[in-house]
Amino acid sequence: MGAREARVRRERKTVAAMVRVYCRGVHGSRRGLCGGCEELLGYAFHRLDRCPLMADKPTCAKCTVHCYEKGMRERIRTVMRYSGPRMLYSHPVLAIRHIADGRRGPRATERAREERREP
Repeated sequence: MGAREARVRRERKTVAAMVRVYCRGVHGSRRGLCGGCEELLGYAFHRLDRCPLMADKPTCAKCTVHCYEKGMRERIRTVMRYSGPRMLYSHPVLAIRHIADGRRGPRATERAREERREP
């Protein structure tokens, strides 16, 4: 499995865990996700699958390419603000990896873009 596939799988797992934490805490969902959270998670998965910079990019919050529609971006930010601190208790490894990815910064994105341009 390549770096891109591994990164996509980890990012999908992280965002799914964040949405579950949020839906359970805010909407009181005990089994599965509510309709709105299910829609948001599907949208997030779609965007992750189509990310051109996945293998070397930082977290979406620090990425120079914002591919979420404005309304969905606000929804995922709300989810992440709520879930982020709680992830350290429920999913510590995913949370720490997400923090480490966030520290990469936009330079990784710029470097990946330059590498794609070179033949």
